Amino acid sequence: MPRSIAPRRSQAPAPRAWQRMLSGRRLNLLDPSPLDIEIEDIAHGLARVARWNGQTLGAHIYSVAQHSLLVDEIAGALSPSVSLVTRRAVLLHDAAEYVIGDMISPFKAVIGGAYRETEARILDAILRRFDLPAPMSRIAADLAKKADRAAAYLEATRLAGFSETEARPIFGEPPALGSGILALLSPWSAEEAKARFLARFAELSIVTKA
Repeated sequence: MPRSIAPRRSQAPAPRAWQRMLSGRRLNLLDPSPLDIEIEDIAHGLARVARWNGQTLGAHIYSVAQHSLLVDEIAGALSPSVSLVTRRAVLLHDAAEYVIGDMISPFKAVIGGAYRETEARILDAILRRFDLPAPMSRIAADLAKKADRAAAYLEATRLAGFSETEARPIFGEPPALGSGILALLSPWSAEEAKARFLARFAELSIVTKA
């Protein structure tokens, strides 16, 4: 008797790698296009992504949008003469999180480089969308890193339950900052965070060349 032939199994469809935005854009995480990126989508998403996994004080989450504005203000205090183009790049330093979320540093260490590679791809597309160097320029990257560490220290000690003794070895000694910057540590609603982020982006977009 002839042997029966098992039916050929069809290949499973590739997993979906894009997310639809409220603007109607579809952003492919594996191959993000600057043409699929809108600042409204970024602001909307970042205003609803919680820093510190939501483990912060206040009636509202402390959003990545508000954190980005804090980092921008600290960057201005650290380097008052830096160009507005550099400040715009600093404001967008965490913009990729509008689609991939804010993963806490301990978990990033657990999963390895896949998250950072995806984050870097999306951030590069965002920077190109808004006529900024991609990857981020050395000046902008260094300033963003310094300001981000200072912001993390302030958030940790004022919002996330860290003592100063606990925070210093992790985030370093913070620079002296004015009371205006400290006012940015009171969590806003998502609507307010989005509106303020968009307003600041518009201010920084007046200049188009470094």
